[in-house]
Amino acid sequence: MPKKIICFGEMLWDIFPKESIAGGAPMNVALHLAHLGLDVGMISSVGDDKLGKKLLAFVKKYGLTDDLIQVSSEYPTGTVIVDDSDKENIRYEIVKPAAWDHIQWTPNMEKAVKHADAFIFGSLGARNDTSRTCLEKLLNTNVLKVLDINLRPPFYSADLLDNLLGKADILKINEEELTLLADFYDLPSKMEAALEKLSEMFDFELVCITLGSKGAAIYQDGDIVSHPGYPVEVKDTVGAGDAFLAGFVSKYLSRESPEKILDFACALGALVATLSGGTPQYSLEDVSRIKDI
Repeated sequence: MPKKIICFGEMLWDIFPKESIAGGAPMNVALHLAHLGLDVGMISSVGDDKLGKKLLAFVKKYGLTDDLIQVSSEYPTGTVIVDDSDKENIRYEIVKPAAWDHIQWTPNMEKAVKHADAFIFGSLGARNDTSRTCLEKLLNTNVLKVLDINLRPPFYSADLLDNLLGKADILKINEEELTLLADFYDLPSKMEAALEKLSEMFDFELVCITLGSKGAAIYQDGDIVSHPGYPVEVKDTVGAGDAFLAGFVSKYLSRESPEKILDFACALGALVATLSGGTPQYSLEDVSRIKDI
């Protein structure tokens, strides 16, 4: 039986000047996991509108069930307005209100999380009190909790971070986010020492940090394992980090070694960076091909 994973949080449309692309980190992760053959559920909410119907149709094409995705008659489907006129400084406006800010807890939702092998969540999906209350209830379940912290100023606070970090078993973070957490928690300047202190503070099973073109690393039980990443000709970095996390979780649940986990996750993230869009189609053979480039 494939492993069961539940993702929680935002699903939305990124509105570019010339096109709209389905997105939201938790949804991207869910779709990549489904593409890898895992049994995935997505807890979110869309509006009872044209964009919501299009988004539900989009995820169904990936084989993702919508039984945990709520449809709101009060709030619209989430959107992010993207200004990419300056390619070196792309600006995002995460529009409010949005349906994913108002996810309502249900018994079925909690039952799904209880029976999952892993529960993936982030900080942005808790920016509103309604969704945050729902998330906090789900975090009280006995399941492996993976925090893809996904810090988006100004949508987080010390109180929120304390709560989410305190409930997580695994933390996935990038270099910029580690720097932000260093200010909150007075972490050492050296990466390994910072990860060690974070792990001690919050009793993580492990911390995974992505390092952009420099690959990624896993800190666990006083040891750090790193991978240099796979150099590729980048076409679009959107969704590459989400693909990395999906690859990481799939191999972690298969009890692979940290070295093999990072190798697969880095290859999958690199592959997605060579393709257009956050959730492109690919095969496992394509992932292997990246390693041979």
